[in-house]
Amino acid sequence: MQLLISPIEDASSRMKVYSLEELEKATNKFDQTRILGCGGHGTVYKGILSDLRVVAIKKSKIIKQSEINQFMNEVVILSQINHRNVVKLFGCCLEAEVPLLVNEFISNGTLSDHLHVQGRRSLQWKDRLRIALETARAISYLHSAASMSIFHRDIKCSNILLDDCLTAKLSDFGASKSIEIDQTGIITAVQGTYGYFDPEYYHTGRLTEKSDVYSFGVILAELLTRKKPYSICPSLEGGGLIARFITVMRENCLFDILDSQIVEEGPREQLEEVAVLTEKCLRLRGVERPGMKEVEVRLEVISGSTKGLEHPPQSRLQSLWGYTRVTSNRKSKGEISRQYSLEEEILLSTEFER
Repeated sequence: MQLLISPIEDASSRMKVYSLEELEKATNKFDQTRILGCGGHGTVYKGILSDLRVVAIKKSKIIKQSEINQFMNEVVILSQINHRNVVKLFGCCLEAEVPLLVNEFISNGTLSDHLHVQGRRSLQWKDRLRIALETARAISYLHSAASMSIFHRDIKCSNILLDDCLTAKLSDFGASKSIEIDQTGIITAVQGTYGYFDPEYYHTGRLTEKSDVYSFGVILAELLTRKKPYSICPSLEGGGLIARFITVMRENCLFDILDSQIVEEGPREQLEEVAVLTEKCLRLRGVERPGMKEVEVRLEVISGSTKGLEHPPQSRLQSLWGYTRVTSNRKSKGEISRQYSLEEEILLSTEFER
């Protein structure tokens, strides 16, 4: 564990190094009743410190060099971040056999928990739009406002925590990469999560800010449709969410795939504009995607746009999408699939599980 100390010396000046005794007391010796959640890399416990502050204590599951490296990476990166929409790191413990992180406790579960609940009603449209904006602010900050450019590399609904006011908090920086602010990308081992993965990064191994943009586009598609990105169901006509979403955009059938709840709640103009932004984020080539600052600004504008149009003219829709859209009746499944080039089909079907 002494290997951890050198890489985080600078970080330790900005956070507390806890003793194992403190954290055992905070969690009642890591009692199972204190478990908040379990993942592939460890278990998170609810802890109560001696000053009565409630925290989330992340305990690594396996002692391997790769796990230790991820721990070091998360400590160093989180110690550089101060943003209201990013989970705060209070400190760490270097005494335990397995690494321990002490994070801000976020009480209300994940965006995935709230969005994909059983039943007809989910998060209201106004909350979905605000959560999207808050998440965009966090990612934009990581890319351009922190001391280093930070690429999260695992943007997904289950890594967006919500507090009691449904404020978004981006979490889980174990897979993140930091680079010099003037660099545009880095060649690195491919890593990501099934359904959210940037296909260009998969094929080239080059990680850029646009990889996070793609993953954020998947989240926007989830917020609009209330469907999981990897789900296959009759309403998606046998295809994954992203391929189906792009198809309905091209076919001018957007409202066929939108969550019926937000169609009732949201101004039509807002829904269309968010869908347009989603399509741009999901473009196959990173150079054609907007940067996260542009996404953030666009969502700010859309959030202030509450005037809905009941039946917007077709010319306006064409202007929004930026290309001439198909206006004829819906085509058969076979005809729809032929709209993709072979390259697009390969990229859109690419999935990589971490």
